[in-house]
Amino acid sequence: MARVDDVAAAVLERTGRIDTFRLQKLVYYCQAWHLVWEDTPLFRAEIQAWANGPVVPLLYNRHRGQYSVDAWPQGDASSLNEDERTTVDAVVGFYGHRSGQELADLTHREEPWLKARARARLAPGQRGQVTISLGDMLEYYSSIAAKD
Repeated sequence: MARVDDVAAAVLERTGRIDTFRLQKLVYYCQAWHLVWEDTPLFRAEIQAWANGPVVPLLYNRHRGQYSVDAWPQGDASSLNEDERTTVDAVVGFYGHRSGQELADLTHREEPWLKARARARLAPGQRGQVTISLGDMLEYYSSIAAKD
């Protein structure tokens, strides 16, 4: 299993400088699709349903105060195995052209983020730190994959 820092480094290796808002959403989608394609989490770090979309607090604590990043010194992209690299490549290939706001808007329409926020009874825009369930992610994104 990869470390979330290594996944962030791999995303940045493929995108170059990006805003941290976008990085967070791409890492979220890497976790979601790896669950579907490999039936196992890509990384162990928790993902929370913040007001502006999914956030990995561990990553947030590392980039806090930075609008954009172009490298992730805490991670090593080369440590990912072939399946993990394939997931990152596919996610960045599909979602990578979208802005952070577009990705946030997309996650706000998807069940994992919505369910987490509803469980915690969080109103739109209200701050909260509720975890997005891996089970909800697997169920939702598997249903999308089945339609394709």
